[in-house]
This record gives sequence, structure tokens and C-alpha cells, in this order.
Amino acid sequence: MSSWPVLVFDIETIPDIAGLRALRSLDAAVCDADVYALEMTDRKEAGKTDFMPHHLQRVLVISCVFRNAEGLRVHSFVDREVDGQSQEGKLIQTFFNTVEKHVPQMVSWNGGGFDLPVLHYRALRHGVVANKYWDMGEDDRDFKWNNYIGRYHLRHLDLMDLLAMYQPRACAPLDAMAKLCGFPGKLGMDGSAVYPAYLEGKVDDIRRYCETDVMNTYLLYCRFQKMRGGFTEAEYEREIALVRETLAGIGEPHWSEYLAAWAP
Repeated sequence: MSSWPVLVFDIETIPDIAGLRALRSLDAAVCDADVYALEMTDRKEAGKTDFMPHHLQRVLVISCVFRNAEGLRVHSFVDREVDGQSQEGKLIQTFFNTVEKHVPQMVSWNGGGFDLPVLHYRALRHGVVANKYWDMGEDDRDFKWNNYIGRYHLRHLDLMDLLAMYQPRACAPLDAMAKLCGFPGKLGMDGSAVYPAYLEGKVDDIRRYCETDVMNTYLLYCRFQKMRGGFTEAEYEREIALVRETLAGIGEPHWSEYLAAWAP
């Protein structure tokens, strides 16, 4: 693949209770459940959904498929918390350090609409440094016309946005497109189940769910590469075989389930 390295990414988030507490000027005596309940009550009365705005989405997991000349790797950055304290800032910094080191082709599904704005706000809050990611030509002239920030640039490819011709009413869900293309789609849970799972301590379940989502995105990217001539048919088939082989070698149960759901 001529565009190596490729970094496909997806995030899972939970409500930022600490942020809500700060914005409401509530002290530590008010428990997290009550802070959240107050917010949900106010949102309901205002006719809003229970989905938090981007700046109040706390990043819990960033899952990646990284593909370069050495092979394919699935990896997740997870906020495990330390002594009850969120490590979100370190999590996001580590992700952007990967971008800084490899300067990859970034790929997402709705990353421009959700994942990246969330990462921007949270990175700003935590003082994260991401020089290369934010380069728009000031340091590297190649980035003037193709950078990670420009919607119509391809250094970050929001595959959903591009396929929809940048028309929101034409956007398709990742799960539906993955299944229509013969891939497994979502397994285990959906986004609405993430916060309840977190409250039950099921962070690894959330990680596994995020990893299968990011793999669906990578497989759709491979199909897109074939469609646009980036892969020949033979190259595409070899890449799909590599994905199957890689997942079979990981040994975690969600990948066994994923492969079982993936028709040959």
C-alpha cells in the first residue's frame, strides 16, 4: 500500500462528571450519580437529548489499527484511572505522540464530526501538545495543502464524510455499511451501553467493543482503496487475508467472535 503508515482510530467516551461538577460549582460532597442526574433532568426539561456535547465527553478508550510495512497491529489506549483519578490527559497525549512519530494517514468514520472535535477540546483542557497534528503549513510546506485539519484534505480521511459527499443527510452508519459489505459490524454493545458498562467496571468490554468498531472501519477503508484503485483485486484479497491471520493470532475472545461472524 503506497500510503503506509495508516492509523485508523475510534474513541469511546463517557460523560465528564468532573467537568459538570466544575461548571455547576458543585463541591465534592455531591456524588457523581447526583451530578449526572441533575444534568439529565435539566437536559430533559430543555428538550435536549441525553447525549453530552463534545466538550463534556471524557475520553475513555482510543482504539487504533496501525498498518505499516512491518505489518498490522490493533492497539488501544485506555484510561485505567490511578487511585480513582482519570488519566485522560496522558491517554490523549500518547495518541498524539503516535501521530507525531509516524505522521500517518489517519482514517476514521465520522472522526471529523465527533472523535476529533472531542479530542481537540479534551487535549486543550489537559494541555496536550500535538505539533505535527496541528501543522497547517507553518513548519512543513507540504501541510499547507494537505493537513489533518482541513475537511477536504485527505491526510485525515473521514471515510463516512467523504462517501456522503460531505452531505449530512447522506451519511450512513458504520455498522450498516460494514454488514452490507460482508464484514461483521458491531459486536457486544453499542454506544448507549458504554457509560452503564463503565459504571459496572467493564472497561475491558468497552475496549473490545471499540476495537471491533475500528476494525470495521479499517476493512471499509480497504474496500474503499480497492474502489478508488489504491488496491488491485489481488492486493485487496491479500490485505483481507492478513487481517484474518492477525486477528486469529491475538487470542482474545472478541476476535474469535468477530472471525466467527465474518463469513468467508
